[in-house]
Amino acid sequence: MPSSDALQAFVQAATCGSFSAAARRLGKSQSTISTAIANLETDLGLLLFDRRSRKPSLTEQGRVLLRRAEEVLAANSLLARTAQELAQGLESKLSIVLSDTYQSERFEEVLDEFQQRYPDLQFECLIAEYDDLLAIVQQGRAQMGFVESQALYPAEIGAAAVAEASEMALFVCASHPLARLAHVSEEALQAHRQLRLGTVLNSAGATVRGRSWSAPSYLMLLEMAERGFGWAPIPRNLVNRFGSAALHELQVHGWPRRIVVDAVWSRFRPLGPAGGWFLEKMLG
Repeated sequence: MPSSDALQAFVQAATCGSFSAAARRLGKSQSTISTAIANLETDLGLLLFDRRSRKPSLTEQGRVLLRRAEEVLAANSLLARTAQELAQGLESKLSIVLSDTYQSERFEEVLDEFQQRYPDLQFECLIAEYDDLLAIVQQGRAQMGFVESQALYPAEIGAAAVAEASEMALFVCASHPLARLAHVSEEALQAHRQLRLGTVLNSAGATVRGRSWSAPSYLMLLEMAERGFGWAPIPRNLVNRFGSAALHELQVHGWPRRIVVDAVWSRFRPLGPAGGWFLEKMLG
């Protein structure tokens, strides 16, 4: 296997146009560069440079192998950088769980900056709501989450409000009878089926006035509302992105409602450098 030094000498000589220029760039003697390239040619069994003129030029085989040598050096650099980051405590993977209440341009902007800052780190995004989301964080399945703010969290959950809020409104499909009303009363709502969020952990024993169907995600509620199954409280940004043409917003006293979103994490599992950076960006 050719050494990194030999490959570096080869690439620099090809890029700079001469062995002497490569030697100056690498801070080595010209004889060291010449010897490294000659040994590389011996190892590969190929002539990389045509030395018949005053300035050596790449052979056809040299031009092909130059691209491969650059790829190997880039991979070696990536390996060294990743190993250094891991040795310094960088996590190998960052998992974040989101509520559909939080469809945020800010999150996407931070994610874009994140992939530039940590290009080799694995990233995973999960979707859950309320108690299900907190359970995922408590179990260590995700390092942090973003959820509608709650009055009380489990003792092991840390929480802080993010720098922006969401908004919840009531929606039905455009052909639903409620869509014909300029203002909808509570009595009118109770006369029609409610589509509500029912997560795995908090649906048992829940009581709702009137008829209701439940689903574990707001996106499923949106789809059910589009099909005319009933009315539903849905994050407005979710409707704007996925269902604005098919859904009608109801005018009901007290709606829409502003939703404060919290970042949550486990106090028992400290965030690594990448997770800490992500959280700081979201709270700033």
